[in-house]
Amino acid sequence: QLQLVESGGGLVQPGGSLRLSCAASGFTLDTYGMVWFRQAPGKEREGVSCISSRDGSTYYVDSVKGRFTISRDNAKNTVYLQMNSLKPEDTAVYYCATGDPYCSGYTGKFGSWGQGTQVTVSS
Repeated sequence: QLQLVESGGGLVQPGGSLRLSCAASGFTLDTYGMVWFRQAPGKEREGVSCISSRDGSTYYVDSVKGRFTISRDNAKNTVYLQMNSLKPEDTAVYYCATGDPYCSGYTGKFGSWGQGTQVTVSS
């Protein structure tokens, strides 16, 4: 049974950093592209990053480019999202999800996802 468990969220001041983890079970990371998406109160879900299962290519939306880094550890079957220079507008619940192997449509199309982890950026 496919399962995704996110962790690593918390409260951080503007300019701070967090690293989110997503432990996958029931499948291997070479099966799906892996997406991080977020949802803030009253807003739509927004895919922010994806890593391809085919060639490891990474993709970012403009609002996080240069600040967030997605990576995966196949041996641990875990995906990470390193978030630096955090801004108040990054506040949201962050989820990891399965996606297209080539990350096609990753900004708005998600397969299965976990329970999410809250990220709050505030002084």
